Amino acid sequence: MIKRQSGLETWSDINNFGSSPKKIEGALPIILSLGGALGVAPFAILRFVNGEYLVAVLDLIMITGMLLLGFFVYRTRKVRLASIALSIFCVIGVLASVYVSGPRQILWAYPGVMVIFYLLRPVEAVALILAMISGLLPALLVNGSSFHTTSVIITLLVMGAFAYAFSAVANQQRAMLMQLATKDPLTGAGNRRALDSKLDELIAAFARLSAPSSLIILDLDHFKAVNDNHGHAKGDEILRRITEIVNLRIRVTDSLYRIGGEEFVVVVEHLGIEKASHLAEQLRTLVEANELVPDHSVTISLGVAEIQQNETGSEWLCRADKALYKAKRMGRNVTAIAE
Repeated sequence: MIKRQSGLETWSDINNFGSSPKKIEGALPIILSLGGALGVAPFAILRFVNGEYLVAVLDLIMITGMLLLGFFVYRTRKVRLASIALSIFCVIGVLASVYVSGPRQILWAYPGVMVIFYLLRPVEAVALILAMISGLLPALLVNGSSFHTTSVIITLLVMGAFAYAFSAVANQQRAMLMQLATKDPLTGAGNRRALDSKLDELIAAFARLSAPSSLIILDLDHFKAVNDNHGHAKGDEILRRITEIVNLRIRVTDSLYRIGGEEFVVVVEHLGIEKASHLAEQLRTLVEANELVPDHSVTISLGVAEIQQNETGSEWLCRADKALYKAKRMGRNVTAIAE
């Protein structure tokens, strides 16, 4: 199922694979706030000059609100909250402009629709735009002709429909991108990039809550011989079957990653070394019990490591890897615990 996100969230996810995702994510609402303030500023000046003080004050309130939102994002980095607030502020600005200055201000509704669809998730954007149109109807019906009112409503709905379609396509493309960027194409397990992200997440959780987590790194024994004797197609089939066996046994909160040719990592959340080692032994037994190749026993060796204080993801994974090689030296088809 495709997760429905705003354009801003989609852009943020894409840039999470870049060098400075947080800066880009935080900068976008700031840019929109500053752009909106600068866009309204000339109208505020002109209205003061022309003696339209009420509308000029309204413009100043909008400018101040946008600048405050930009400052809020800069200081707190609460992008989601600021996006909702900016969208609501945009609608209030459009309604106030139309009711104070008349139907000619309706032109501000069109960029408002695009901004709302960019900042909010599709369902939220649809609800807010429909609320804006409902709020505009009384002013349009009183001050304009029925033909003009109908034209405005239809064009706003058409623009909203196109924006919704674009948002749906963006979400679909995001899902495809995330699949390519985080999944191993052969087995469907997570890849090294996804593992690194998960390790960072668990290390942060451990620093905050001291919640234990463990890594199980497993490697197929003598896998080269399987490829040489049975072909690479059979080897690929075995890798897929190993993935299925592991996924069927681990919990929904655990996750599996393929980080090498025949090397996998199971991230076991909120379990210490004792229970993680027990799980590793179950995985070893299940793989050995399955006849993956006729007349040839396929086994795995495993290394287990629990996260330690002030440890990086690389150091944690390295300890698990050393335990794996210890298992290999012990004769393979065994589980070893990291020191």
